Amino acid sequence: MTEKQPLLVVAGPTASGKTSLSIRLARALGGEVVSADSMQMYREMDIGTAKPTPEEMGEIPHHLIGVLDPSQTCSVADYAAAARPVIREIGSRGRLPILVGGTGLYISAITDHIQFSPMPSDPALRQQLRQLAEEQGAGAVHQILRDCDPESAAAIHPNNLGRVIRAVEVFRLTGIPISEHNRRSRAVPPPYRSCILGLGCQDRQWLYRRIDQRVDRMLAAGLLEEARGLLAREVSLTAAQAIGYKELGGYLRGEEPLAQAVERLKQESRNYAKRQLTWFRREEAIHWLLADTFPGEEALFREALAIARRELALTEG
Repeated sequence: MTEKQPLLVVAGPTASGKTSLSIRLARALGGEVVSADSMQMYREMDIGTAKPTPEEMGEIPHHLIGVLDPSQTCSVADYAAAARPVIREIGSRGRLPILVGGTGLYISAITDHIQFSPMPSDPALRQQLRQLAEEQGAGAVHQILRDCDPESAAAIHPNNLGRVIRAVEVFRLTGIPISEHNRRSRAVPPPYRSCILGLGCQDRQWLYRRIDQRVDRMLAAGLLEEARGLLAREVSLTAAQAIGYKELGGYLRGEEPLAQAVERLKQESRNYAKRQLTWFRREEAIHWLLADTFPGEEALFREALAIARRELALTEG
């Protein structure tokens, strides 16, 4: 039997400290970071997606960051196809791949080794459903999904319009709910021996304060100019979902005060963090680290390092 490749995962909501922890773990374990952030894959979206700094990426190799133009789309299947050979290559050099991010679907695609078989698509149907959402709201499309695939409807947030439309499309074209397709896609065991560290918090207000502070730092670093440049060009549906840009559109178009746009950005970021936590809490194998219960970053790092070494049978040195 082929020995499974060790894979360390650092997951968690936005602003929870994944980047700094993953870099320290990579330094201690001889690792390289593979991004599992759907928006950090795009160029020209550096500040708003909180990419690692050039100095951080110079010290520790980072993969799948800034590899796409904002006009390109990226599905979870596209991500998995890009990430798997990178993870294999890192391991082949005797290094530890560390999958880091907050896009739960991307992480599950890797750790569960989901197999993506080609499925039909219907651009006209997708456009019809988008038109329905524009006229009657996203809830109207979600209701269609509830009628044909209640299981997927319960798992997909109504505001995640792209995934809702895709689930309806799959059922209409194949007659099989996407939830059943997903079950069949997990039939092949993963080639990884995974350890998943989840960064969370005991007090949700602790995380919300960090989110608000990070938004303020992003604005000071030039987020408005970055958003102005991005909104002035055509971007893909995937890139257009990035929190941190569309919320500033009203201000940039002269439709509302900056303070109002910034407050919306902070609120949307907090809402996104709640959805991320909900997703990761369904993961039974996750080792939760409640960051606000540790006396400092050093104690958090030491605990994460001990868990990684134990679960992946890594030796010191």
